[in-house]
Amino acid sequence: MRDNQLEMTLLFDYYGDLLTEKQKTCFDLHYNQDLSLSEIAEQAGISRQGVHDTLVRAEAQLEQFEAAVGCIARARAVQKAAEKIEAACALLCELPQARQQTETILRACETLKE
Repeated sequence: MRDNQLEMTLLFDYYGDLLTEKQKTCFDLHYNQDLSLSEIAEQAGISRQGVHDTLVRAEAQLEQFEAAVGCIARARAVQKAAEKIEAACALLCELPQARQQTETILRACETLKE
């Protein structure tokens, strides 16, 4: 299983609905509810190894979905671009003749973030 819990949770938020019901349940219990593999196995009525295998497959599928679709990478790229636009606008705000145009750009940037 992966060490990067935050990254896995983010992948699950984007692509979790594409997993099987069993994978979603095990993933949610482990990553979101912080249950151990043994606790999940007891609840699901399967072995600890079965839970482990299910999580490994789910993690691999989530990573494959991101590699194919790239929603998270795209969202991160948009965020970085918006930050650069905001920084450039902050400099432009110092010029009186550019204030109105800068405010329009900043409003558009906020729309991108939503």
